[in-house]
Amino acid sequence: MISTTPSGDDTDTVVIGGERRRGLPYDLVSPSTGRVFARASAGSQADLDEAVTAARGALPRWRALGPEGRAPILHAVADAVDAASRELVELVARQNGMPVRVGRSSEGVVGPRLLRQYAQLAVEALAPRSRPRAGGGRTLVQREPHGVTAVIVPWNFPLSLALFKIAPALAAGNTVVWKPAPETVLDAARVAEIAAEAGLPAGVLSVVPGDREIGAALVAHPGVDRVAFTGSSGAGAAIAQECGRMLRPVGLELGGKSAAIVLDDADLLAHAQAFFGATLLNSGQTCYLSTRILLPRARAEEFTAQIAALVRALPIGDPLDPATALGPLVSRGHRERVRGFVERARTAGARVVQGTGAGALPVPDEGWYESPTVFADVDPASELAREEVFGPVLALTSYDSLEEALMLANDSDYGLAGTVWSQDEARAVEVASRVESGTCGVNGFRIDADAPFGGIRRSGIGVELGEEGLLETTRTRTIYASFADAASDSIPAST
Repeated sequence: MISTTPSGDDTDTVVIGGERRRGLPYDLVSPSTGRVFARASAGSQADLDEAVTAARGALPRWRALGPEGRAPILHAVADAVDAASRELVELVARQNGMPVRVGRSSEGVVGPRLLRQYAQLAVEALAPRSRPRAGGGRTLVQREPHGVTAVIVPWNFPLSLALFKIAPALAAGNTVVWKPAPETVLDAARVAEIAAEAGLPAGVLSVVPGDREIGAALVAHPGVDRVAFTGSSGAGAAIAQECGRMLRPVGLELGGKSAAIVLDDADLLAHAQAFFGATLLNSGQTCYLSTRILLPRARAEEFTAQIAALVRALPIGDPLDPATALGPLVSRGHRERVRGFVERARTAGARVVQGTGAGALPVPDEGWYESPTVFADVDPASELAREEVFGPVLALTSYDSLEEALMLANDSDYGLAGTVWSQDEARAVEVASRVESGTCGVNGFRIDADAPFGGIRRSGIGVELGEEGLLETTRTRTIYASFADAASDSIPAST
């Protein structure tokens, strides 16, 4: 539950029908200082009901506009969000500790790009298709929106992950009720407010912040037609179970424990910035990071020393400072969780090559900062090698052959991402094609908005981004428009 108190001025972060509402007030604590820096308000069940009702009421007119009618509105929203980019990046940094140098290339640009991309793509991809029938005649296949879509996202990349879902949903004609994480609500409310000011019709996008109870109520709400969720695998499994009970479509982008396969010809120093982005971005609070690093035994000590040196060179500090690479973790509780993984790994015998004790990088005294830790000789069966830490902790393991490296990489309950590092791109691509995951990067990992992103196993169901992500927000209708006289090819009607 969110802890609420009646004192102080609270920010009205519930947004329904394009208007801010006052909800249940609570404090926002800065991860940089550990002190309250703002007030926010969470939604109630009544707010949730009102938001879903507003979304249901706005749906017919929004859908009737068609992709061509919705496109100019979405372009106007994109322009307005783009104009507020700096404000939004700083809001995110103050709430979750994301360095602005990370936010400027993610939270500041992803939303406008996706709104424009899907406004255009919907015009092209959602047009009805006419197919010839075997034996003569034609059939029409149409794409239409699911309807009211529940969007539930975490705190780590709050705007990017939300717009991964919201942009294609709106372009396809759905309406959205957005539940941000309690830690990151100021940015969500501001985007909804900006969208309304730019001309998005009332009820098309509402924001109802809240804790797990509000999220569960939104998932199970009878007025919702589809759920799109990013978060932990445990929460995703519970949502999948509820949606299965209701036979409700659901998209899940969940956790990961991805592996970096460093081949024997790799040049990590030549890809230092990319290696950081693929392993420690946002202080390790990124779902696709390759935090299991597999090293060829013949060069393991060399690569281990290089990785430790790369980590030691990372600036840690105020997320609002453009020079900062690693900011604080999101909360005291999350920092204690990460520290628990570190202590258990040390007790289990993993070798610390960078991190705790005298070798730890200096961090600010205030806030929820955590010095990054690099472990070597990590047992592939250990907790550190199998569970998602979601913090600045790397687990290094050596291998003797490529087949062993692939076996180790694929021996996971997850399957979201991975990376392969080599000076021979063709060889790296061949290895990447054998990694059992939804995505894999070569000499880095950078999500492509024009290509599908999603995981397998405990890392999710369905995909986001690309044309495939747009189609996930729609359902099909088939119209058997004309028939030939001969019907010998027809499927019996009893089926």
